[in-house]
Amino acid sequence: MASSDVHVRICEQEIIKYDLEIKALVQDVNECIGPHVKLTELNAKVKAKFNNLRLRIQDLDQMGREQDKESDKLALLSEVDRHRKQMVSNQTAWRKANLASKLSLDNLEKESLLYGGDSELRHRKVTKEGLAQSSSDITESLMSISRMMSQQVTQSEETMTTLATSSQAVLETNDEFKAMTGTIQLGRKLITKYNRRELTDKLLIFLALALFLATVFYILKKRVFFFL
Repeated sequence: MASSDVHVRICEQEIIKYDLEIKALVQDVNECIGPHVKLTELNAKVKAKFNNLRLRIQDLDQMGREQDKESDKLALLSEVDRHRKQMVSNQTAWRKANLASKLSLDNLEKESLLYGGDSELRHRKVTKEGLAQSSSDITESLMSISRMMSQQVTQSEETMTTLATSSQAVLETNDEFKAMTGTIQLGRKLITKYNRRELTDKLLIFLALALFLATVFYILKKRVFFFL
C-alpha cells in the first residue's frame, strides 16, 4: 500500500510539472513575434507536453480505480477529473494564443509588404519597448528585494540591541544578588557572634552569682560556728 501511495504522489507531481510547463509554453506562443518557424517549434513543444500530461492523467485514473478503499478511490478520481478540466483549459488557452500570434505575424507581414523597411523599424521599436519594460520590471523586483533585505537587517539590529540590553540587565541583577548575598552572610556572622557573646555573658553572671552565694554561705557558716 505504501508503494502505491509513492507512485500516486510521483504521478501527481509529474502532472503538476507538465501543467506548469504547458502554461509557460502557451505564454511564449502568445508573445511570439516571429518568425513562423519559431512559432512552429513552440507549438511542437506544447503538443509533446500535452501528450505526456494526458498519459500521466490516464495513469492516475488507473491507480484510482485500483484503490482498495472507496474513499481513496473517490478522492483520486476527483483529482483526475480536476486535472482533465485543467488540461482542457490549457488547450483552450493554447488555441487562443496561436490565433493571436498568427494574426500578429500576418499583420507584420502585410505591413512589411506595404511599407517595406518602415515595418521592420516599427518591429524593432516594439521589441525594444518590450525589453525596456522587462528591464524596468526586473529593476523594480530587485528594488523590492533590496527593501525587504534592508528591513530584515533593521529588525536584526533591533533584536541584537534588545538582547544586549537584556544581557546587561541580567548582569546588573546578578551583581545585586551577589551584594545581597554578601550582606546576608555578614548579618549571619554578626548574629552568630552576638549569640556567642550572649552565652558568655550568661555564664559569667552564673559564675558570679555562684561565687556570691558561696561567699554568703561561708560567712553564715562561720558566724553560726562562732556562736556555738
